[in-house]
Amino acid sequence: MINKWVYLLLLSVGFAACKKDHPTAKSSTVNITTNGVYISNEGTFQFGNASVSYYNPNDNSIGEDIFKTVNNRPLGDICQSIYFIQNKAYVVVNNSNKIEVVNAQTFASEGTINGLVSPRYFLPVSNNKAYVTDYNANTIAIINLANNIITGQIQCPGWTEELCMSLGKVYVTNKKRKYLYIINPVSNKIQDSIFLNDGASCIKEDKNGKLWVLCGGDPSNNIKASLQVINPSTDLIETTYTFPNKADSPWRLKMNGNNDTLYFLNKGVFRMSINNNVLPTIAFIEEGLRNYYGLGVHPSNGDVYASDALDYVQKGIVYRYRSDGNFVTSFKGGISPGDFYFKN
Repeated sequence: MINKWVYLLLLSVGFAACKKDHPTAKSSTVNITTNGVYISNEGTFQFGNASVSYYNPNDNSIGEDIFKTVNNRPLGDICQSIYFIQNKAYVVVNNSNKIEVVNAQTFASEGTINGLVSPRYFLPVSNNKAYVTDYNANTIAIINLANNIITGQIQCPGWTEELCMSLGKVYVTNKKRKYLYIINPVSNKIQDSIFLNDGASCIKEDKNGKLWVLCGGDPSNNIKASLQVINPSTDLIETTYTFPNKADSPWRLKMNGNNDTLYFLNKGVFRMSINNNVLPTIAFIEEGLRNYYGLGVHPSNGDVYASDALDYVQKGIVYRYRSDGNFVTSFKGGISPGDFYFKN
């Protein structure tokens, strides 16, 4: 996140010792398995200490900074997101203006996509083409996956975030524009848009093919956050759930493996069936004294992973829960563990 860095300036490294949670998972040589968990650790802005951790739930082992371990060089500045396609992983490194392409099994480097401004999220739209959203470029980059080269841009003003492909169309969220943009991946042009509430950032598709868009609102103008449901067959908003409090700040929208249950952060971890007609009011996992920053749901067993970024300076702590909310274990991630990725 961009707005956390002002907060960092007010902190001293010595404050890091104040947390009392004790990780229980063990650290060992990485053992990559079919149901492991990759963690994108953002690192500290402009410190170049972003990393990717690998957690093996079978033996509770942690592989720290696996990109640097394998490739003998640092990953870069701000690990924003990761996308797996076939036998490759695309690691988006925001402030280093690049995407690292690695072997998904070994994490050995297979190339670097350069020439980006501030990349955020990656989405393959065909076997040889992907789109990448960009925070500051006012464009969406078109990537040739065969040679890892930018072949063009789609003009799209504002802060573009997550993407989703449905019914042959690509839907792009935008935090600074009240629109969900619809791109034709054949022509590489915006063909339409849907007027949304403020602050759209997350988008997920459920088992019925409906799109769920989480809008953070605009607290400075007293505009509340909302969750909006869109039918991609008609490109119409079917339902809008408005969060009751101006202080609500939901984000990190996730979907379980059956695509019938939503999870998101709003201080605590909240869970909501796609069949509910009201927003949840009680946290599935309470925040307590933690600073929840990242969230993931394992598609195979429904385990929930929530990270505490602590003070954004020291290594954060990841908490693992069963699908019923019972605590399993905790372990250290990297600095500012932001997201979780599951490769079966």
